[in-house]
Amino acid sequence: MKKFVAVILSCLAVPAVAQMAPSAASEKPNAQLEHTLIAQSEAVAAAQKAKDVPTLKRLLTDDFERVGSEGGLHDRSEVLDEASEGGLEDYRLYDFNVLVVDENVAIVTYNAVIQMSAEDEDLPPRYQRFSDVWVKQGDQWRLRFEQSTAKRAID
Repeated sequence: MKKFVAVILSCLAVPAVAQMAPSAASEKPNAQLEHTLIAQSEAVAAAQKAKDVPTLKRLLTDDFERVGSEGGLHDRSEVLDEASEGGLEDYRLYDFNVLVVDENVAIVTYNAVIQMSAEDEDLPPRYQRFSDVWVKQGDQWRLRFEQSTAKRAID
């Protein structure tokens, strides 16, 4: 009888434990979106390095704005002109975080190591922290706003 009661109790406990433990699907409901937005942020940097202005035009909203590491505000046309001239020799993006605000807005933050051409007299800081605001327009995610902040030695 004790065995029977133990078996019954263990059968009842399994569904309760299964209900309490989150499934892999419910743990990260936005995993695909996070992956997409990280890839989009990486695509912006790759397009800048490759001087690929058509790709940047596709990725940036018409009213795109950037606050550069120097604190200046730059519009879409400035960013496209800068990309066509080159300057970004290499980069490494890492430590991504994605905050989904709602179904049409998300913020992606990450760190970057930037290597610009030596010809550029106003070299930006090598280590920076980026924040990208992505908006969904139709079925495409486009970059609406970006801010880069220089990382100091004490950061």
